[in-house]
Amino acid sequence: MSIVKTASAHYQPLGKGGQGHVSLASGAMSEQPYGFNTRFEDKSGTNPEELIAGAHASCYAMALSFALADAGYDTGELKVDAAVTLEKDGDGFTVTQSALTLEAKVSGIDEDEFSSIAKDAKENCPISKLLKAEITLDYSFHN
Repeated sequence: MSIVKTASAHYQPLGKGGQGHVSLASGAMSEQPYGFNTRFEDKSGTNPEELIAGAHASCYAMALSFALADAGYDTGELKVDAAVTLEKDGDGFTVTQSALTLEAKVSGIDEDEFSSIAKDAKENCPISKLLKAEITLDYSFHN
């Protein structure tokens, strides 16, 4: 079974002076501005790292929730924050870390079992796997 979700981004003109807009096919986010100033200068809008952080936090929370329920724990609450770090790397930048912070209340589970389930969910949530995945590119070029 394959599920494909899509998003689109538009950016013009080129370079630091450009401005982009990103949209999700679901309509949950439409024409959200992004650019150099939203990524590096704290201006209003989003940026790729913030979007990755939201995706990682929500994916991990869901994966952990499902794993806990599968283990027989259905009463609780999870709050996950993700902090994605972008660092200067030569002439460019590299995303070096996605740090998850979890606050959990789960009835009836001991800490050792919880720790094991939480660590497994971190390794196996789809976004954690994505951050280690092969990246492919298909393109068309016009000049």
